[in-house]
Amino acid sequence: MPLAANSTDPKAMPDFLRLVGAELWKRRLADLGRRAQASAFQGRAAQHRHALEFALARAARGTAQGSAERRALGFAAEAVRLAKGLPEARREKLRAAITQGLSGEATLIPLFHLLRSAALYRAQGFEVRFSGLAEDSAHDLTISRGGAVAEVVCETLSAEEGRPVQRGHWYALMDSVNPELQTWLAAHPGRYVLRMTLPDGLAGPDKAAELQRRIMAMLAAEKRQDSSADAVLKLDPLVLAGAQADPLPGRLRQQFGPEAHLAVTGDPAGGSVFVLAARAGQENSISDAVATRMAGAAGRRLSGAKPGIVSVFIEDMDRAEWRGLRDELALEGAVRRFLAGHAARRVVAAACSSRAELFGLTPPDAVAGGELRFRNPSHPAAKSAALAPAILSTSAQ
Repeated sequence: MPLAANSTDPKAMPDFLRLVGAELWKRRLADLGRRAQASAFQGRAAQHRHALEFALARAARGTAQGSAERRALGFAAEAVRLAKGLPEARREKLRAAITQGLSGEATLIPLFHLLRSAALYRAQGFEVRFSGLAEDSAHDLTISRGGAVAEVVCETLSAEEGRPVQRGHWYALMDSVNPELQTWLAAHPGRYVLRMTLPDGLAGPDKAAELQRRIMAMLAAEKRQDSSADAVLKLDPLVLAGAQADPLPGRLRQQFGPEAHLAVTGDPAGGSVFVLAARAGQENSISDAVATRMAGAAGRRLSGAKPGIVSVFIEDMDRAEWRGLRDELALEGAVRRFLAGHAARRVVAAACSSRAELFGLTPPDAVAGGELRFRNPSHPAAKSAALAPAILSTSAQ
């Protein structure tokens, strides 16, 4: 489904930078640049988390005008158009949202999710009002079509909320342990895998620091195993199935599964490899985290006077993980259980999307139609023909 937010307008980025503020943008890019270069694992994580800002920066420089940059530019232009249509006091509220998105670990994703949702509804034939900005309503958008009106709440959820082993802490652990592992590997040439089972997960710098200490103490003592209630470490030779020509990351992912946290340290000169593979004692619960967020948003942000739609953008997730949630029907199951409960009494439909849809990727990486949506059949407006484009269930594929 084509969206208006796809632009090659040379004025889009200069206009957006005037809205943002040149000094704020300059400081933000300098900060992100330092973080991206500061360390190997956390640097790559920063580049991934702030990919939208980096895409806008490339667009501002006039380089790499690929599909991601054009999509980012399009939504930047949407933000400018929105600002121009708001009274000054409301425009300051939009600027505050932008400033918040360009601070610390925050991103512009929540704002761009809002802008993309509005563009999606317009493409479906709805009139769209940014009621959250313009009228201070608890919901973000009001959409209308054929005499029917619905409230829309746009939420952004980090997949980290459903991961017992959080990627941020995993990357910090890898950065701290990597130099010592390289030294150890130089003295012990070979191919190794350190399997880590973390029954309670990995959350917080203290746990990461203790795990680093245990890893290095185990290797220094030339032990093959170290077990406790909160971590089981086991060092084995690295043996991988599959063709030798296959890339190492893919072979590792195939062997250890989609939920494993993996990192590779190597000695290019000697051909030695040390793989760290960690799993929690319980499965990820990203789908449950999504359903919990939907329930909270429905209770806090929908009035109940009109049919409500809750749209959740799932952030900090790669393409394979997004496909897995859909293919295994985990997300569908969690959302449908939410819709069957009392917490969803104000909700006529619930929708989910990810960066794959934001950046306009094609199926199977992205959901056809721009979002994965589930209708609540028990809601009085579930059979509304006017609302149908925004509430009918879509296919996970």
